[in-house]
Amino acid sequence: MPHPVPCRPARSRLLAACALVLLALPSAATAQEAAAAGEQTATDLPRRLVLRFVTEGDFPPFNFYDEDGQLTGFNVDLARSICLDARAACDIQVKPWDELMLALGRGEADAVIAGHRVTARALQQVDFSTPYLYTPGRFAVRRAAEKREITPEGLDGQRIAVIRGTAHEAFLKTFFRNSRIEVHPSSDSARDALADGTVDYLFDDGISLSFWLNGTLSRQCCEFRGGPFLEAKFFGDGIAIAIKKNDLQMKEVIDRAIGELRESGRMEELVGRYFPYRIY
Repeated sequence: MPHPVPCRPARSRLLAACALVLLALPSAATAQEAAAAGEQTATDLPRRLVLRFVTEGDFPPFNFYDEDGQLTGFNVDLARSICLDARAACDIQVKPWDELMLALGRGEADAVIAGHRVTARALQQVDFSTPYLYTPGRFAVRRAAEKREITPEGLDGQRIAVIRGTAHEAFLKTFFRNSRIEVHPSSDSARDALADGTVDYLFDDGISLSFWLNGTLSRQCCEFRGGPFLEAKFFGDGIAIAIKKNDLQMKEVIDRAIGELRESGRMEELVGRYFPYRIY
């Protein structure tokens, strides 16, 4: 999964709309009628009886096959909950990661639910639902390590492992420039360095780190220190469901369902089921 902004297509549409207003100079009443007509177009389309999602099948705990060969995971259950809220049947197909957006563009699916981050680059190709999860950057440290403030000043001179080519590397090199940043080729290498004590800290994705810290491979060596880092410029605007450009009806259906899941507490239950360890 690629890891997860400034310029948005929405801004271009807004500027274009302003130009049309200046050229046509419609009355306020006409503008109101046009707005009402636009809303009617989005909401009065026939209700979708089937919602077609595509996902990937090898990214636990988001989407994967269980021991019985059944597709499951946080994203899969979220898609089913959205269908339930929309009173629609659910069609969830599995495709390789690099074919997901292609399937959406070809009209083979209504939405992609596979852990995509909302970024400026992605927004050039697709629209996104309301974010349903955020993936913070987190620091991990050996349990016996001295306590320091997790700030650029507090980690001055400390050895920090990070994975090459990630947003986490860029973040450290921007804000923790006085730390000794040690770039590793893989997460395994960076984690081994922390566990073996060759570095003082590891900075990585909070979700994957939470599973490592609480799993057997870490040998309970380490723990989180400090709070989550959620800077959108580096880590995106959260994880969301990708929708074909200008499919207002699908976006409305999904956003409404996500809102209902949050208000009812069912979203919290889903998060607790698949992410039992603290990530924020």
